[in-house]
Amino acid sequence: MQWLDIGANLTHRSFDADRQQVIERARAAGVSPIIVTGADLASSGAAAELARAHPGELFATAGVHPHHAGTIESSTLDALRELLEQRSVVAVGECGLDYYRNFSPRAAQRRAFESQLRLAAETGRPVFLHQRDAHGDFVALLRDFHRLLSGAVAHCFTGGAAELEEYLALGLSIGITGWLCDERRGTHLRELVARIPEQRLMLETDAPYLLPRDLDPKPHTHRNEPMYLPHIGVQVARARGESTEHCAAHTSAHARAFFRLDSERSISRSAAVD
Repeated sequence: MQWLDIGANLTHRSFDADRQQVIERARAAGVSPIIVTGADLASSGAAAELARAHPGELFATAGVHPHHAGTIESSTLDALRELLEQRSVVAVGECGLDYYRNFSPRAAQRRAFESQLRLAAETGRPVFLHQRDAHGDFVALLRDFHRLLSGAVAHCFTGGAAELEEYLALGLSIGITGWLCDERRGTHLRELVARIPEQRLMLETDAPYLLPRDLDPKPHTHRNEPMYLPHIGVQVARARGESTEHCAAHTSAHARAFFRLDSERSISRSAAVD
């Protein structure tokens, strides 16, 4: 079985000592490709560089997380636009709204989100979305743009039934993480995940965050890795009442089509050979 991780923060400092080994462990576990998340201009550039070093195996997103929304200037958008011209940079994001932490003023978050939705519409890239405690404003902005976007995925979905139905009605795909494996706060997802159509469901680890709590044996560290994606996939398949093989096949196929990875992979490999 082959699994595709649509969201791993492999440029995070916790991977500095063994990043290559993390990628190799993921490959050995059947997890490839991996999409490396960009959260600000610096990490987006680093994600793009990492993807260039692993053509066809790693891809990247380029964007500014709402926590860093106050840093966006016109020059930031110009730099993101340049990154998005690279074949291995396959989405705008991580972008959206976060009213839980409020590390950036809410008005600044909305401006940054809108500017990145415009950038996605301009470049034809899908968007990799973040939302926490900001559903109303988040959906209002998406309603203005969703018909202009080539695709949008609600990264790390943890919401309820009403949020899920609204996202699906807007045409969003849904990213499920190891939150579903958390007996304290994720059990509601086990019922909701069965409502997500095959052509809308994708899987992600959000490494190094959200280590599945039900791993057995438990690792010696709290750091999550892409190699644990098959464990998440097994739990998702069980909740959906389908085989693990089928879950791996349809979630990976949808991710490849959503991010246009097959065409990008062939181009990246050709460039590497040249």
